[in-house]
Amino acid sequence: MWLILAGRGWGKTQAGAVWTIQKALDHPNGNGAIIGQTVDDVRKVMVRGVSGILRLAPDWFRPIYNPSNRELTFPNGCTCSTYSGDVIEQFRGPGFHFAWADEPAKWRYASDTWDQLEFTMRRGALPQTMATTTPRPIPLLKKLLLDPDCVVTRGITEANAANLSPKALERLKAKYSGTRLGRQELEGVMLDDAPGALWKRQWIEEGRVVKAPLLRRVVVGVDPQVGEGENAAETGIVVAGLGVDGHGYVLADATVQGSPAEWASAAVVAYHMHQADRIVAEENQGGKMVAHTIRMTDPKVAYKGVHASRGKIARAEPVAALYEQNRVHHVGAFPLLEDQLCEYEAALGQPSPDRYDACAWALTELLLEAKDKRGFAW
Repeated sequence: MWLILAGRGWGKTQAGAVWTIQKALDHPNGNGAIIGQTVDDVRKVMVRGVSGILRLAPDWFRPIYNPSNRELTFPNGCTCSTYSGDVIEQFRGPGFHFAWADEPAKWRYASDTWDQLEFTMRRGALPQTMATTTPRPIPLLKKLLLDPDCVVTRGITEANAANLSPKALERLKAKYSGTRLGRQELEGVMLDDAPGALWKRQWIEEGRVVKAPLLRRVVVGVDPQVGEGENAAETGIVVAGLGVDGHGYVLADATVQGSPAEWASAAVVAYHMHQADRIVAEENQGGKMVAHTIRMTDPKVAYKGVHASRGKIARAEPVAALYEQNRVHHVGAFPLLEDQLCEYEAALGQPSPDRYDACAWALTELLLEAKDKRGFAW
């Protein structure tokens, strides 16, 4: 295996595409796999992207891409099938000579999907897998770093400065150098929990499940964005359910950046998709406009507005305690949400992030405020 852990813009996608082309050339009539987080990611980034296979393959060896069959066919008969890293069971049956896995740190079921992929790497004298990813401290990457059969390459964003916009690089360095996010996204450093964070990744990992049990309630937590335009924050939209076991289950992260109409639509779609019984939204910033925007999208949606009357730590501590008690479970992985939970330090006085707040509102509604008919608080 070859694992590339590098910052944004280092050239991970180009490295993976060139490697895949070379492997196809080495395996006439062979079989390869190309895996991204979603089929859309594979198509737009790995295959058709500016650093994708179709752009980088030489004219005499450019493959024919059939999106409907999710397959690339090279001139020498080698075929590469495309897959979503979020789907575990798809790897039962096929066998491959080589595979390129992009951003496995973002896959929803990273470890389980990787295990299934490994069973398919059984063709030829030396089946090989390449993984290209920005580092996140997930169990899969930690396991690969300890694997004696895994060669690791690390890189920083600035190493590819000659091929990046000088202005963009200057802005990124000015804004993120010296920060935890900058160390991860620019320097390619795998970080663990922030010292002052209320959540620990270990709690999330220990509680993670593949499937939720029968649910008594489902709510959509919404933390509306402030302002509009490219520099506006995202609107946190997190779906959570209350199981018959009395535990909370995080089901989806549907966070978006967009106009009020766009985030309201996304929240309503999540509401119907997960058959939720309520949208719970913070009204500190938008007041009654938040409720109005959601009801303009769908007047039949059950809605509850909430206000952050307590400080960030006081609001979040009870929810974090539920994770520590193993009473909250993530159904699959939600990398961006989990990064916010485990990296935000409320004591530093920065505004709490979008997904973080949306998750806290949803779980507070389900586990800290809701009561059954006997008055028992779940």
